[in-house]
Amino acid sequence: MNSRFRGSTFITLLLLAAVFFLTYNLLHRSPTPDLVPISRVAMEVQAGRVLRITVTGDRLVADLETGQQLRSLKESGSTLAEQLKALGVADEKLAQVQIEVTETPDWTTLFSTGGTILVMVIFLVAAFFFLRQFQGVNNQALSFGKSRARLYTSDKPSVTFDDVAGVDEAKEELREVVEFLKEPQKFIQVGARIPKGVLLMGAPGTGKTLLAKAVAGEAGVPFFSMSGSEFVEMFVGVGASRVRDLFDQAKRHSPCIIFLDEIDAVGRHRGAGLGGSHDEREQTLNQILVEMDGFDTDTNVIVMAATNRPDILDPALLRPGRFDRRVVLDRPDMRGREAILKVHTRGKPLADDVDLAALAKATPGFVGADLANLVNEAAILAARRNKRAIGMAEFKEAIERVIAGPERKSRLLSEEERRIIAYHEAGHALVAHYLPKCDPVQKVSIVARGMAAGYTISLPEEDRTVISRSKFEDQLAFALGGRAAEELVFGEATTGAANDLEQVTEMARAMVTRYGMSEKLGPMTFGQKEELVFLGKEIGEQRDYSEAVAQQIDEEVRQIIHTAYRRARQVLEEHRDQLDAVAQRLLEVETLEAEEFVAVLEGRPLPDKGDRGTPSPVSREKTEKPSPARRGRMPEMPPSPAPVR
Repeated sequence: MNSRFRGSTFITLLLLAAVFFLTYNLLHRSPTPDLVPISRVAMEVQAGRVLRITVTGDRLVADLETGQQLRSLKESGSTLAEQLKALGVADEKLAQVQIEVTETPDWTTLFSTGGTILVMVIFLVAAFFFLRQFQGVNNQALSFGKSRARLYTSDKPSVTFDDVAGVDEAKEELREVVEFLKEPQKFIQVGARIPKGVLLMGAPGTGKTLLAKAVAGEAGVPFFSMSGSEFVEMFVGVGASRVRDLFDQAKRHSPCIIFLDEIDAVGRHRGAGLGGSHDEREQTLNQILVEMDGFDTDTNVIVMAATNRPDILDPALLRPGRFDRRVVLDRPDMRGREAILKVHTRGKPLADDVDLAALAKATPGFVGADLANLVNEAAILAARRNKRAIGMAEFKEAIERVIAGPERKSRLLSEEERRIIAYHEAGHALVAHYLPKCDPVQKVSIVARGMAAGYTISLPEEDRTVISRSKFEDQLAFALGGRAAEELVFGEATTGAANDLEQVTEMARAMVTRYGMSEKLGPMTFGQKEELVFLGKEIGEQRDYSEAVAQQIDEEVRQIIHTAYRRARQVLEEHRDQLDAVAQRLLEVETLEAEEFVAVLEGRPLPDKGDRGTPSPVSREKTEKPSPARRGRMPEMPPSPAPVR
């Protein structure tokens, strides 16, 4: 950048000088005087009418007795006296004339010549820079296959294991890598071989990249970071060339760490694409396989990679000798979330009422990135409210903003719509309160957030990894409580339960086809589903059952859903007075916290809002399309560890 700036400045100065010379020549060009032949001057000298002759170069000026001046030019190569004698001037006449010779420079000629030379210099300099630019393009073409990996050295501020929380098991797995980079001879002397490749697998936001940086920071070695997509280019062979250059750089900086983020971009199964075995991506993968398998025990270069799609990686990439150690980063539990919150709140002013344990309990399913965003949103809210410390109220609002978006109190709804939404949410809350397997209700609101016109929040009292059939049945009834309340009160259903029905149908079908919870079909699974393990997305299903069995599956799903709906309606019919009371209170205050909700059910006065210091825990839904009238929580469905939206 500096050399380019200096070059452009030099050219600008040359152009300004050329303009100056040309302007000077145009403005100061004197008119050429009338010249007479030198023979005329010789005739005047011979006649004795010349007093003095001034010679400047080849120019001469003769002063006559009459005061007139004659200007002329003499020939170069001889003196004026010689030329006058040759023209017949006598010596005695020539002796009577005073001849003065001066060497005054001709500035006009100098400037004219200098301007011409300067223009030529400008053209030469421009040609030089053009050739240099062309040579730079050639160098870029030759360096097209060079690695674009970013190098982070140990002298820069780095991340350590103290900056990573909630993944204690993964950190223990990687401590061996750190110890090997610090003391490689300790392992080599006893014949041990450190894993050449470490594959970090987990859902997005669980801290895979952060953990890789922490390994480099703990070991104090250079850290090469590159994305899998940076290997693939339009030209064949570029990716493989960049792989070779990357590993050559790593060997020169040994010991070091190579981190390949999103390796699934180049690590897919070979032969699965349209290009067969000759496309650019597979050539890049082949080069990665060769480079990783070619490491010696004393190379001290460790390859770390991260992906959230390990199911599509090539088996040759996962075999022992390449990525032979796999570290799974799961979603953190309650203690892990509390530890992550401590890391992200480090150095931030917190109010005395902030309880990180309560926040951890209020954020089930949050990963490290979610919690970092939560703390940042809370800090922004505190600054917006001109507070010097982040309080529990800011964390409470931040949780709901992260999940559902900011409140939309300005949204205009008719009184009829507000009544429908109030009874819908009251139905959810009432069913959740009276069914034993449902999670406790934490908040009910008819204030619009994001795309939802209202939401009911239920929160588990503890983390769980398995779910019983009775839990599923109560959760199905909880999800159908809103629609049951609409039909019970208004005599017809609305579109507000669309999202609830999607979740209920999906859960009931999973109970029959995946978990074997159908009494009629027995403990069997039906269909082979292809899904992204850590992303929770189904990409296809292969049916391995007959049409008759498919009909029985549909009947079982329908029976489970209808049974859940009858249970939800029965609860609402038995507690109709409380349903009306909750809905009426929602129409008045729009939002009920857990204590207020219970007080309305029991007919007690509402507690003072100033006494509430704990946040409203918010949960996530499984579907990505939020309901227009509710954002509630559906139970997790093993084996997928991700919380449902």
